[in-house]
Amino acid sequence: MSTQADVKSTDTLAFVKEALITYAHDSGQALSDIEIEGQRGIDWITVDRAGYWKAEIRRAAEAVNQAIKDLEHCRAYKKVGDSTPSCAEEKKQLEKARKRLARAEEKAELVRRWTPVVLQQFREACVRLVRFREVIDVDCPRTLARLEKMISALERYRSVSGPQGGSEGGGSADAAPITRQLDEQNEPPSEQTAAAEEES
Repeated sequence: MSTQADVKSTDTLAFVKEALITYAHDSGQALSDIEIEGQRGIDWITVDRAGYWKAEIRRAAEAVNQAIKDLEHCRAYKKVGDSTPSCAEEKKQLEKARKRLARAEEKAELVRRWTPVVLQQFREACVRLVRFREVIDVDCPRTLARLEKMISALERYRSVSGPQGGSEGGGSADAAPITRQLDEQNEPPSEQTAAAEEES
């Protein structure tokens, strides 16, 4: 068995190296984007929306109180004789303010209920991404270093074994006459040779 390696080119290893570099860069950037966007979504729910609906409850409650005062004022000062004013507009505004308050309280409750769920899901996702981050930050550089060593070793081997490879090429050319001799020995005998053998 031959102990020599048949090294023709290191282009494939170089291609794998460049592809791995690109993969590590793009994957690392994608992980960073996921972490940034995920944290941004968490902040939007737990900070922005929570603060917004808390303030909206306060504003809606103030609107309800003001609508109640307006309705009471209408009933007290717009009364003509014994007839009670309808105060339809004031009632409409009060109903609108109460619906606004109910909606704000509902949204605030949804934020409060879903905040721990979202936080837990985000933490679990981050834990899963830790292993992938280790692959990018540890395994990929380690593999790149091994590829570098392989390419360097093969380049050195090719430079040393180059002249010997040329002599091997000459040896293969010398083997051609031997092959032709073997083919001639295996050819069937001619007619003259066969006749001579019969006479003998």
